[in-house]
Amino acid sequence: MRVNRFLLSSSLVVVALVVQVSVLARLQLPGAVPDLLLLTVVGLALVYGHVGGALIGFGAGLLADLAPPADHAAGRYALVLCLIGYLAGLARPENGRLRSAVGPMAVVVAAAVGTTLLYAGVGALVGDTAARDVGLPGLLFTAALYDLLLAPFAVPAVMALARRAENDPLADSGTTAQKADIASGWLSGGTGLRIGGQRNPLRVKAARSRGARAGRIKGVKRL
Repeated sequence: MRVNRFLLSSSLVVVALVVQVSVLARLQLPGAVPDLLLLTVVGLALVYGHVGGALIGFGAGLLADLAPPADHAAGRYALVLCLIGYLAGLARPENGRLRSAVGPMAVVVAAAVGTTLLYAGVGALVGDTAARDVGLPGLLFTAALYDLLLAPFAVPAVMALARRAENDPLADSGTTAQKADIASGWLSGGTGLRIGGQRNPLRVKAARSRGARAGRIKGVKRL
């Protein structure tokens, strides 16, 4: 399952980056650029959780930092997407299924605004004032608008592919290994099988009956 996650995430990130650089960046739209790479990270984080989202975000941001025509310090976008991936993963539902589109859309808007603010903030720390010259309010509005318009086409597709990879039959190998672990522990321990912190009631009853018989035998010997 981890191999499936890595292969799928890498493929989606590379495709999103290529489309981002070769198509979306050349549209010459006013303000910000639609961020397909960000939407891919958000979609994967909503399925894989905060740890997977942080790792995928860092890798995707690092590729974006190194891909031409990068005009900023390497690691800047990696830090931003790592934080965004972690925070988006916290919005992952317990069962992994989303009941409505309101939640993902809210996450997309928050991610677009947060990415722009974090990117501008990190740039200010390293002396890059391009965001201030362009106009931060305009960048925030256009980034949220473009990503919100693109999200219904990108995020559901990314989440569907990630869920399909999670339902791979090879994912059951972890459960099989866990059962083998429990069985080996039962055979070697000799103190009863524990499942969920409770002993097997049949083995407990057998142990008590053996203890009672041993007590009676000792009592007879003492007499």
